[in-house]
Amino acid sequence: MSDVKKIATRESYGKALLELGKLHDDVVVLDADLACATKTGVFQKEFPERHIDCGIAESNMIGVAAGFAASGKVPFASSFAMFAAGRAFEQIRNSVGYPHLNVKIGATHAGISVGEDGATHQCNEDIALMRTIPGMVIINPSDGVEAEAAVRAAYEHVGPVYMRFGRFAIPVINDPEDYKFELGKGVVLREGKDVTIIASGLPVAACLEAAERLAEDGIDAKVVNIHTIKPLDEELIIASAKETGKVVTVEEHSVIGGLGSAVCDVLSENAPTKVMKIGVNDTFGESGPAAELIKKYGLDADSIYNKIKNFV
Repeated sequence: MSDVKKIATRESYGKALLELGKLHDDVVVLDADLACATKTGVFQKEFPERHIDCGIAESNMIGVAAGFAASGKVPFASSFAMFAAGRAFEQIRNSVGYPHLNVKIGATHAGISVGEDGATHQCNEDIALMRTIPGMVIINPSDGVEAEAAVRAAYEHVGPVYMRFGRFAIPVINDPEDYKFELGKGVVLREGKDVTIIASGLPVAACLEAAERLAEDGIDAKVVNIHTIKPLDEELIIASAKETGKVVTVEEHSVIGGLGSAVCDVLSENAPTKVMKIGVNDTFGESGPAAELIKKYGLDADSIYNKIKNFV
């Protein structure tokens, strides 16, 4: 897929914030001394009076965001996923989740694709943490087009939203002209009858590539993009599992508590199905080039193809 346009979803986050700012005066953007990295700097340049750099104090930033939301504004609090979900978890739970305030959290640099920043910054636990907060919506877009749509949908939704974005440039798989984002609804990217691949975020493009290779081996794989992990599209997941009889989940996140766990929760209660979870296997990441880490941790197309072929 070397000839396919690639863009980091954090770039789309910044672009979408700028467009929202032009349309809505109630949009306020907060950052934790990372405006260049999170790409909120483009909003800051255009609307300096509505951008607040809270410094390296993520917990305080969430408190400020809660105050803005309580005052009728729509704040987008931005930082690396490790700090947004990890360091500020208590404030998100108690100051945003508990009163169900209209705060949007833009968490960039998620997963092992952070690369050379290493294990301390490669957050593979954020989805699991956010899933435990009642009423929290969780969005993990598969490409730049979906990321922009997700930010717009987050603004329209009344209540707390956690959005997960990446540092690494990934293939654009959606057509910006006709793509429609619907909160809580998965997208069937490829039909199939032998196995269902349910993916979210960065690995979605690799899953499509793996499915094409599986087809050459006579294995017909259905590919489903789950951009909204909470609320989950249970109806689509159950129907797909019943249709194919086998399910594989793929995520750039720990296999504990993320997409795979959410899918297994649904299927164990409604349609017991054999499931294989592909993700980060109860380990920390390490420093290295993003592409090499993706391959080492088994999230590239070759690895996904081989694992699914053996599973089926």
